[in-house]
Amino acid sequence: MARRARSEPADIKDPANAPRETFALIGHAQAQARVSRAVRSGRPPQAWLIAGPPGVGKATLAYRIARYLLAFGATDRGPEDLSVPPNDPVSLQVKAGAHPGLVVLKRGLNPDTGKPMTVLGVDEIRKLGNFFGLTSGAGGWRIAMIDTADDMNDASANALLKILEEPPARALLLVLASAPARILPTIRSRCQRLDLKPLTDAELDAELAERLPRLSLDERAALVRFAGGSIGAALKLASDNGVAIAADAERLMGQAAQPDFAATLNLAEKIARMDDGVGGFGQYLLQALSDRIRTRARTGGANLQRWIELCEKLEASFRRSDALHLEPRQTILSAARALSETARRGTL
Repeated sequence: MARRARSEPADIKDPANAPRETFALIGHAQAQARVSRAVRSGRPPQAWLIAGPPGVGKATLAYRIARYLLAFGATDRGPEDLSVPPNDPVSLQVKAGAHPGLVVLKRGLNPDTGKPMTVLGVDEIRKLGNFFGLTSGAGGWRIAMIDTADDMNDASANALLKILEEPPARALLLVLASAPARILPTIRSRCQRLDLKPLTDAELDAELAERLPRLSLDERAALVRFAGGSIGAALKLASDNGVAIAADAERLMGQAAQPDFAATLNLAEKIARMDDGVGGFGQYLLQALSDRIRTRARTGGANLQRWIELCEKLEASFRRSDALHLEPRQTILSAARALSETARRGTL
């Protein structure tokens, strides 16, 4: 496991900037080695689709690739692990979001509400035409990162496909996705796939011990348990009362067959009073449900299809609630009812 430069603070970074400010890639040795071979041999693909669960390190790997190409080009002049020192001019420019050879596209803010837009729109993707038309920088490479392709609508996906069909020279697209199956097959077929798996418990525990040394062993163990192999989720849990929310989600899942609706109503009221409470709760509830499905599948459990369908239904419900800013209490109560109805047809 690559370790962090000692100059970096051992604390929780601003989530919006953390990947571009992070110089250590935790785990994912096989994916990193594959990228290294392609880049350092001088034959990188036109696009990589970097897929994996939220917070597992997709953007961190993408920035690592970008820094190397901008600093060394597609050559073997740089280290095999693709590292670029934090004090390198390229690293400083990337960290400041000011390198002319790198553009990062993500959902912008709604000017009326100040909240993130619900989709990564076609106008954002069309910016790539102008970007790739510019003269390349000193390193000779232009790199575009899409964070994430899950946020694209049909129009923006088709605009991206057009760029992939006519790729410019000395340019690289880094397409990040937490749900790659939802991306157009024609986009997937034009990208080389890099799948990032959840971190192991040992990797996650070691990283939390370094980043958050003030945590007790029990607190770290709780973060590892609820984070699902995601360092991003673990750090989010560590802030505010994330562990308590995750425990509430686990409790709701465990009581699905015999729900306590008074307690569920109190939970819904509590989540509604929190900033982004429903989004975090939904993430942890889906994680708890997914963990149970995977455990039953490994032991040959029957009748899992209805639980898989419920997982998909709940994911869509929480995503819609977040995108449309729906009433969080109703979202929580609807999820509890759906869990109860499914549990009556067979426990998980």
